[in-house]
Amino acid sequence: MESRKKGMIAAVLVLVMAGGIAGYMMFVREKTMPQGLILANGRIEGETLVVAAKVPGRIKAVHAAEGDTVEKDSVLAELDDSQIRAKADQARAALAAAREGHRAAEKALDLLARETVIQNAKAEASVANARAVLTKAKAQETQAGKDAARYRELAKDGSIGRQKAEQAALAYEAARNDRLSAEAAVRVAEKQREDARLGGLRIKAKTAETVSIGARADQANAAVAEAESVLADLTIKAPGQGVVTTKITNPGEVTAAGSPLFTLVNLDDLYLKVFVPEKDIGRLKLGQKAKIHLDSMPGQPLDGTVKTIATRAEFTPKEVQTPDERVKLVYAVKIYLDKNPGHAATPGIPADAVIRWDEAAEWCEPRW
Repeated sequence: MESRKKGMIAAVLVLVMAGGIAGYMMFVREKTMPQGLILANGRIEGETLVVAAKVPGRIKAVHAAEGDTVEKDSVLAELDDSQIRAKADQARAALAAAREGHRAAEKALDLLARETVIQNAKAEASVANARAVLTKAKAQETQAGKDAARYRELAKDGSIGRQKAEQAALAYEAARNDRLSAEAAVRVAEKQREDARLGGLRIKAKTAETVSIGARADQANAAVAEAESVLADLTIKAPGQGVVTTKITNPGEVTAAGSPLFTLVNLDDLYLKVFVPEKDIGRLKLGQKAKIHLDSMPGQPLDGTVKTIATRAEFTPKEVQTPDERVKLVYAVKIYLDKNPGHAATPGIPADAVIRWDEAAEWCEPRW
């Protein structure tokens, strides 16, 4: 009787154990992802924009804090601009003076060109007039010479008085002097014409001077543009839309050129970085769809797309949940969020991803 009871107890124990094993297998089977889906987890990340100052300076004001959402070209900080503003004012004054000098040089050049035309015309007229006077003086001298010679012969034979011959000789001498004066006048007029013709060279020299002054004006304009550019660089603006994840500066601090001041992450361009085991990586392809599950949004997964698959395997990072998984070779996969409604997903938060590699598979919740 006693042995019969023991046998019955043993049979019951076997049935209980069998039922427990069956229940455990059913539990495991329920937790296993269906065929066609791959389960992975990781953290939300985003492309980081580092905001730095192009020029060194002292921080005058900071207009953004960590966690702030900023738009493109939003002012994040300002550097002290007193010195650069003074240089910009100085450059503008130099530019104004250079431009005024250039305008004055252009007016002087125009005036010189007009005067040169007039002087050349006058010089040519003077030469023509002097030559005409010389021609007349030569004719008068020739005629006076003939008259003097004839009167001298007539005076010798007594046909005319000596006084007439002397007057004719004096007239010839006067005509000769007039011819000499006319020749001198021609030489003076020709010299004046040569001087007038030098006006072309003066115009060339003045033109070169005007160009030089214009170049100095252009140089001054470039100095103004440079000063204004540096002045604009003292206002630190957001290079794009995003959330300020790091603020590395405060008013009063001195920053060097290129030193990071803020880091931004675009919440509309986030991705979940997960690690897929080596045995499953061959099933993944770029463009495959995924569902991203956040703890803060149960039952409301976000749509995602596989856009990056690492080509080299690595050991699982320490942040993976189970220790036995950390020693396995895995591949990094980036799943970009198609949309981030309400910016619910933010960098740093953990998330689970269900990746569908078989289009026929039905979506389901993550089963760990």
